[in-house]
Amino acid sequence: MKNTCFLLDKAINMTIGKEINLLENYPQSKRDVSGRLESKTKEDRLIAREFGKDFFDGSRSHGYGGFIYNPRFWEPVVPTFQKHWSLNKSSSVLDIGCAKGFMIYDMQRLIPGIKVYGIDISQYAIDNAKEEIKNCCKVANATLLPFDDNSIDVSISITTLHNLDEKDLVKALLEIERVSRIGSFITLDAYRDMAEKERMDAWNLTAKTVMHVDKWKEFFKDVGYTRDYYWFFP
Repeated sequence: MKNTCFLLDKAINMTIGKEINLLENYPQSKRDVSGRLESKTKEDRLIAREFGKDFFDGSRSHGYGGFIYNPRFWEPVVPTFQKHWSLNKSSSVLDIGCAKGFMIYDMQRLIPGIKVYGIDISQYAIDNAKEEIKNCCKVANATLLPFDDNSIDVSISITTLHNLDEKDLVKALLEIERVSRIGSFITLDAYRDMAEKERMDAWNLTAKTVMHVDKWKEFFKDVGYTRDYYWFFP
């Protein structure tokens, strides 16, 4: 249950979170943004926002075009997370928007003994999670995390929360504050100028809330989100 006193204390003692790129070692791929813009339709967005098979393993016009595990993506990132929070076998980590659980699988593999959890709104993704960590994942919404106050050491959410509208995004950020004992890290779709906004509009299929980086920071202050964050720029 949400602890109201806890949230009030957070608001009173709020400090500014840190803008830090903990994904600096994540392999970057080049995207044909102009081609995505030409082919994207309202129907594509509607299909993508169902977060089902078509989004993960269907046509590229609807999403990933095949969401398959490859260690080259998260293997270089896990050590960065580990160093940032001094993660060890006694730590616990929650991945909010875990999809098929690839990140927490690599985290469990590279930090033996660590407790990992994943939630995602997609039943398809959870049903098709990696077998090794499937029992650590469940269908749930970021707006109501199924964990007690301060029960998770670190919560991580990569390019997920912007898929919520602003009202639900407020709930999700407060939920992350509530369950996370040591820290958290989120990344969000954002832009710094009109050129980046145009590229974001061309690339985006699922995000409902996209802001200028300065507006995002104001939003964090207003909500009371005090943890680490960074941006996704297409």
